Amino acid sequence: MFETPDELHSLQTLLDTSWAGSSDHLKSIVRPGESTLNAEQVVRVCQGMCTLAIATVTRRGEPRISGADGHLLHGRWIVGTHRQAAKARHLAARPGISATFMRGEELGIFTHGQAVPLNPEGTASDPTWPAVRDHLVNHYDGDSDEPFWDESVWYRIDPSWMVAYSADPVGLLDQQPQA
Repeated sequence: MFETPDELHSLQTLLDTSWAGSSDHLKSIVRPGESTLNAEQVVRVCQGMCTLAIATVTRRGEPRISGADGHLLHGRWIVGTHRQAAKARHLAARPGISATFMRGEELGIFTHGQAVPLNPEGTASDPTWPAVRDHLVNHYDGDSDEPFWDESVWYRIDPSWMVAYSADPVGLLDQQPQA
């Protein structure tokens, strides 16, 4: 777990305000304390690499969805792609992004926000990039000098909305390794 108490508090506030502002239909499915996860539980089920479905938008306003490795660090999703990928072009022009992490019907974490490039080409990197890069290199058992790191762009999703659903939160958490 990489989150500080303040980051967990911010994530919990985001989860609470997102649910409160959701549609009646979503509220009929996602019920606090019954089928939701709190911030600590979200962090626990999102340890390691999570396969996310990422949605971006073309210049014509058409939605596009693709897969990406996701890492939840400090209460924010970190996602990457090749610098020449369509989603990198979409995000450079239109940084709005949605991300979903699902495990069948037992878990769904839905996030909307803005993609912030951590290592943009030709400009100064985000101050958090060195620590994020160290985490990623360690996770992928890579060499930090490999061309992969220069060929890839990584983003932090600054969320404006996030809801975490589980049909059986207790059962889901029982399956997770203890932190």
